[in-house]
Amino acid sequence: MEVKRIHLQSHGDERGALVSIEQNKNIPFKIKRVYYIYDTQKSVVRGLHAHKELKQVAIALKGSCKFILDDGNERAEVLLDSPSSGLLIDSCIWREMHDFTDDCVLLVIASEHYDEDDYIRDYTQFKKVVANYANK
Repeated sequence: MEVKRIHLQSHGDERGALVSIEQNKNIPFKIKRVYYIYDTQKSVVRGLHAHKELKQVAIALKGSCKFILDDGNERAEVLLDSPSSGLLIDSCIWREMHDFTDDCVLLVIASEHYDEDDYIRDYTQFKKVVANYANK
């Protein structure tokens, strides 16, 4: 499975650093929702779902966490640990997040507004959806 990273150009000097995020430029879709996850305990696993249509870019603004991405055939583990590197998560990709550092702030940029009907929260159902897409 190909893991898609997005380089977010960092601009800075002795005062600090700045990264700009722009829809349809360094984020490859129209941005409709932004949220962040923080204060996650080390032993907690988050995610455990896929989306039928939604695309996301995840960025560790501070600290780090690991993602497991699964396309129904292969799994890949990815460490997010830089505010200048985004992880593009396409639709129909199962994701699990774990090993959060105490200071982790994970920003997620989404292509759609929240829609519970877009979630696939059962892994067996996810495998069926992926198999149906492959047969089209």
